[in-house]
Amino acid sequence: MTEHHFPLAAVVGADSLKLALCLAAIDPAIGGVLIEGPRGMAKSTLARGLADLLEGGRFVTLPLGASEERIVGTLDLDAALGEGRAQFSPGLLARANGGVLYVDEVNLLPDHLVDLLLDAAASGVNHVERDGISHRHAARFVLIGTMNAEEGELRPQLLDRFGLNLALDGQPQPAERAEIVRRRLAFDADPAAFLQRWQTEQAALAARCLNARRRLADIPLDDAALGEISQRCFAAGVDGLRADLVWLRAARAHAAWRGAAAIEPVDIDAVEDFVLRHRRRQPQPPAAMPPEQSQAPQQAQEQSQGEGQWGELPAQPQAMGERRVPPRWPKKP
Repeated sequence: MTEHHFPLAAVVGADSLKLALCLAAIDPAIGGVLIEGPRGMAKSTLARGLADLLEGGRFVTLPLGASEERIVGTLDLDAALGEGRAQFSPGLLARANGGVLYVDEVNLLPDHLVDLLLDAAASGVNHVERDGISHRHAARFVLIGTMNAEEGELRPQLLDRFGLNLALDGQPQPAERAEIVRRRLAFDADPAAFLQRWQTEQAALAARCLNARRRLADIPLDDAALGEISQRCFAAGVDGLRADLVWLRAARAHAAWRGAAAIEPVDIDAVEDFVLRHRRRQPQPPAAMPPEQSQAPQQAQEQSQGEGQWGELPAQPQAMGERRVPPRWPKKP
């Protein structure tokens, strides 16, 4: 029985997310898409819809409890010793080659597994090594991770390694909500008829992605675009150079998406928030002055004058008796 996926072309709204997903499909080296938002926002529906636009068409879900061997695959050492060749059992990365690898609640995965996924997504290759025996295979897939920040954050190092980042609005407008429910009910009632209804739009979207992928290599990563991007990354205070690289690749993918022959300012602007949203350095609020400093500025000044006297102890209060009144002697005549 054929499994039907809700077509991406029929998804209501979420235009920015659909664009980001298509850009990651045009150039998987962008490094995947991280989607933030609450439950019930059709994140998995969008990911499945993207898989149908790819030539491989595969959609692989990584369960939370997956082990490292299940993800990268295993090598049979007994076969290697007995037959003189390594026997490789493919994992989820091999199955996802040519399609989409979907990781729900990626922020709940162990850090080292997230590292493995991001390495494979960026390089397009999975490398397995065990006891001196190694195996490599192609692993070109679009990595889509989702998370709800209320359930835990990703470490900044891992967050930065996702190419693009978007946040879904959990409160669509009433008319949009109604249309989402209407289309979902129609799909559930008769998937084949619903797909037939949206066949033209879906085919046009798939053709646009395919043509953009074929056109991508002919679009130069020119110095003018790189110079503008580097200036903006510097102004945003991002750490490292990954933002520059991702932004340039994403802008080129957007130019290919438009059918253009070169990167233009419109392409740089279109992907700016996708690239910088999770990389901008947040300004630190000014530290509040402690109450004792605000109430006793003179005391703070005196303490600063004694800086460097490490063995000095603060003055201790001493008990005092009654004030003594000096005697009054008569004046000399």
